[in-house]
Amino acid sequence: MKPQEGSMWRGTVVLTIAAFVTKLFSAFYRIPYQNIVGDVGFYIYQQVYPIYGIAMSLSLYGYPIVISKLIAERIAERDRTGIASVLQVSLLFLCSLGLFIFAVLYIGAAQLAIWMGDGKLAPSIRLLSISFLLFPFVALLRGYFQGHNKMVPTAVSQVGEQFVRVSGILFLSYWFIKSGYDVYTCGTAAMAGTLAGGLTALLLLTVFWIRRENRGRIRIKTNRAETKRIISYLFIKGIIICVTNMVLTLIPLVDSFLLLSLLSQRGGESMEHVKLLKGIYDRGQPLIQMGTVVATSFSLALVPLISGAKKRRNEQFLYEKIDLSLRIALVLGLGASLGLICLIRPINIMLFKNDLGSLSLAILMASVFFTTLALTLSALLQGMGYEWVAVVGVFVAVAVKSALNYLLVPVLGMIGAAIGTTMSYAAMACFLYVALRQKLPFYVPKKTYIYSVAKAASAMVIVLQLYMLLAERWGTGRLFAVGEALGGVLLGAVIYVTVVIKGNVFSEQELSFLPFSNKLRVLLGIGDGK
Repeated sequence: MKPQEGSMWRGTVVLTIAAFVTKLFSAFYRIPYQNIVGDVGFYIYQQVYPIYGIAMSLSLYGYPIVISKLIAERIAERDRTGIASVLQVSLLFLCSLGLFIFAVLYIGAAQLAIWMGDGKLAPSIRLLSISFLLFPFVALLRGYFQGHNKMVPTAVSQVGEQFVRVSGILFLSYWFIKSGYDVYTCGTAAMAGTLAGGLTALLLLTVFWIRRENRGRIRIKTNRAETKRIISYLFIKGIIICVTNMVLTLIPLVDSFLLLSLLSQRGGESMEHVKLLKGIYDRGQPLIQMGTVVATSFSLALVPLISGAKKRRNEQFLYEKIDLSLRIALVLGLGASLGLICLIRPINIMLFKNDLGSLSLAILMASVFFTTLALTLSALLQGMGYEWVAVVGVFVAVAVKSALNYLLVPVLGMIGAAIGTTMSYAAMACFLYVALRQKLPFYVPKKTYIYSVAKAASAMVIVLQLYMLLAERWGTGRLFAVGEALGGVLLGAVIYVTVVIKGNVFSEQELSFLPFSNKLRVLLGIGDGK
């Protein structure tokens, strides 16, 4: 591997680890938050959270990538003036975009809250809109460093932002609840914690900017044609990359605008009860996110290798890594999804104090499998240069979700919403899989792998069902549910992993990259463990 390629790979690993840590932060903190503010308070937060998710996509996944590519091109050409031009034009473009979104949200907060079915959400929306004034500077600085192949500033700012954000949300919410404030005020306080996280990211990136090398002044010369080209690239590529990373935000956003009004149409239920139902339903979001983060981290780490193989036209290597990515997604996604479905009741009690909404949550947990496949397929298609296909996949998911909400929620309530979410991700996964299959000369993954994984999944489900039948006779209460859930996770994982490995879903060489692989192979009697 060339030094430059090795540096790029190390940078990718740094960003992958940082993304994994921040996504775990983002998933886990909502569990103690729900415990602090209750289901209605959780509903309030989840109603406006997708707006923050959009800001995160703009400042973390979308525009830093686009800007980094523009800067990397000019670095390759040793065009320092061109780098300065990219920074200037990008800053003006992003500031205009951020200011526009801020104005729409701040001025239209009251109307947006009404469209969401709850006018009391306006202060939270208004406060959260300020994050769109921060995103241009955060995105620009991340793009600058990534363009110079310096991934540490982005990684540090990601982790720092999430740590301060999560700490601020939990501390402020706890303090406001203990001080006797209502849950809407606590929701607004949580948005203040989110802003603190954004300011932390900007501060950390500014420190890196001040300490950067080559700080000499550059005279900027940007002609009109170059400016138009940069803006066009930012607009088109920015939309593509941002949208493809927003699916886990846009589906909950559909629920934010539709679910409350649709639930209220069913049986003439009071608005307070409907808010409670929405809060219970929202318990599924951190569970989906946790399952998806773990399941996709391994497969998505291979995407940079796929992009490189595509550029080098190394088709054999390309197809091998695509096949491996899909096998990893299939194995981890199916295992996580079925495990959560089987253990949803004790997990619900362990994390959220009671078992309310367990049936709806079980249906939602099927989404973990489909989101894992969809996100992996989307990343693979992007790596192969088919970004627009991934964008269409997101629109398919949003369209299916919206239609099924209108059809099912008035009849089935939360169960209908859960079915709509699961089917939307399934539709996206199917669409993207068909698109990928058309671009490959072989079937992926192989049918023999699917058979082995299905056998492992069946064995795990049978064992966990028997385990749950026995566990229900042993005791009750939250403390018991903790032991029941953790014991079930361990038992299910051991059964599933054992059958998968025995079924030769992965070669010994592929298994060697996994942590503790040598001990695992010795334990299962595969090879000599060397």
